[in-house]
Amino acid sequence: MRSSQPLLVAGDGAGLSAVATAGIPLRRRRQLFALLVSATLLVATTLMVWTLSAGGFGPMDVVITGLFALTVPFNAIAFWNAVIGLSLARTSPDLARAVCPPLADATDRSPITTSTAIVSCIRNEDAATVGRNLDVMIEGLVASGVADRFHVYVLSDSHWPEVIAAEEARVRELAERWHDRMGVTYRRRAENPGFKAGNIRDFCERWGHRHDFMLVLDADSLMEADVILRMVRTLQQAPQLGILQSLMAGLPTTSAFARPLQFGMRMLMNGFTAGNAWWQQDVGPYWGHNALIRLQPFIEHCHLAPLPGRGPLAGWVLSHDQVEAALMRRAGYEVRVMLLESGSWEETPTTLTEYLRRDLRWCHGNMQYFKLLSWPDLHPVSRVNLALATGGFIGSTAWVLLMLLFALPLAFDTGPSFHPGPGLAVFALSMGMAFAPKLGALLEVALDGDRRLRFGGGPRLLAGAAGDMAFSVIMAPILAVGHAVFIAGLVLGRAAVWGAQRRAVHWVNPLAALRRLWPQTLFGGVGVAWFASFSPPGALFFSPFFGIALAAVPVAVLTSVPALGRFVAWIGLWRIPEETLPAPAVAALHLPALASQPPPRRLRLGEAAADHAD
Repeated sequence: MRSSQPLLVAGDGAGLSAVATAGIPLRRRRQLFALLVSATLLVATTLMVWTLSAGGFGPMDVVITGLFALTVPFNAIAFWNAVIGLSLARTSPDLARAVCPPLADATDRSPITTSTAIVSCIRNEDAATVGRNLDVMIEGLVASGVADRFHVYVLSDSHWPEVIAAEEARVRELAERWHDRMGVTYRRRAENPGFKAGNIRDFCERWGHRHDFMLVLDADSLMEADVILRMVRTLQQAPQLGILQSLMAGLPTTSAFARPLQFGMRMLMNGFTAGNAWWQQDVGPYWGHNALIRLQPFIEHCHLAPLPGRGPLAGWVLSHDQVEAALMRRAGYEVRVMLLESGSWEETPTTLTEYLRRDLRWCHGNMQYFKLLSWPDLHPVSRVNLALATGGFIGSTAWVLLMLLFALPLAFDTGPSFHPGPGLAVFALSMGMAFAPKLGALLEVALDGDRRLRFGGGPRLLAGAAGDMAFSVIMAPILAVGHAVFIAGLVLGRAAVWGAQRRAVHWVNPLAALRRLWPQTLFGGVGVAWFASFSPPGALFFSPFFGIALAAVPVAVLTSVPALGRFVAWIGLWRIPEETLPAPAVAALHLPALASQPPPRRLRLGEAAADHAD
């Protein structure tokens, strides 16, 4: 394996090639961003203090203000990321290279001189889906004429006998099909110490010395060959780059639950990620998959030992990605995101119960970051990223406590105990930060005829955006209560179970939904009954939070109905560009969401987009 040495000194952002981007030095950008977020927090907190000072400002008001202050930074960061990113998107002729200067040119066809391991990490997954996705990616690389520079490793931590048998058979088929063009290796660990990070560490110790780079994939990952090759050429030309993270979109689905989520993500991801990269630059994100990693520094500097102590926050690091990114940057290598809207995909959980289960696993892993914030020599932005990963869950928990503290005095007081004017300002500011990014992304797409067409046209775009915002309102209390209950469990010593994810579209039985969502049901039921009994003035501002939580089970059941999902896909609601004009790799999967669209309409859209490109 070729040796590569870092060209950076950890913590020295002033020496980066990116400092000239957008005309503002990197250090100034970070200072400006911190100032914007701090000013937003100050304004919001001041308004809340003013709101609560109608009858004096007692200890309870201090607690409420403190909880509110915990929720503001994360909304403010998302808001300013989106504002900056959308501004860059409107003004930058090549946004991808503007936020990632080392990125190889799209027309670069320089020789691939390095060796890359394609590492697919699986645990009790559907072997047919894993094999299908890998087959498509291998075929694309073979067609590009560079297959000899890649080797596929399927790294299994599975322990279900039927899954193991299916994995072995499917990988054997892949190996036999491509044996004369690309190597395919299967390895299964009988035990899984370290979980996914341990799985990759085992690969590094066995085969890491054979390769220069490692493309990390999850079971649901799919990437275009052209995107993979552009990432490889970028790392070849930029020896200071340690991790290059691709921008992932959701694969088209017929899940009624997943469609609004992937629509909203697809609309926001370009501008939001650009804004984030504008101030993070070389200390960017790593999301654990669909990323290319320089192996030598990863092997030398990114080993994750068990965390000391006892309890659910000790032991193996569960959410490894952010930690590995921080260690890579500490070693002097850049971590950057590649801002391309297509060419890299993942699947969105198809039901509310699966989505919440994945979210709580992340919550558990991210809470471990509290133990890592004191690690020496981390880049300040790396510490910020670790804090933000934990703070998002803390913020949603604070909202739940905030609703409870607001509900109690309202139930015993028939008159307002706050100033309505600043109270409305607080509400408007909070809602503005929550929805302005979505409205900005909608405006950006609506003003671009080609992009508008790819989202299904103007009417579908507007209907999808409205539905996405409504769905986000529904999801917020359900997830917040789930986070609050789970964090309380962590405090009491209860850990999450890191099992396999059920990715296929399926119906959720009401009893199964209730077993997963009983905390939301109980919380919402008590809250609604409380307000119904007292009906105080101002209850309308808070009772919807409890009412939506009460409806968690019906929401989970209804949005899991396969027939509803097929109908929503057929009428084109929450359509994404991958459905309108699917990339070759996506089309090769023959997904039901693509088959559900009327062929004549899809043909006309494709012809119109081709005419526009000409």
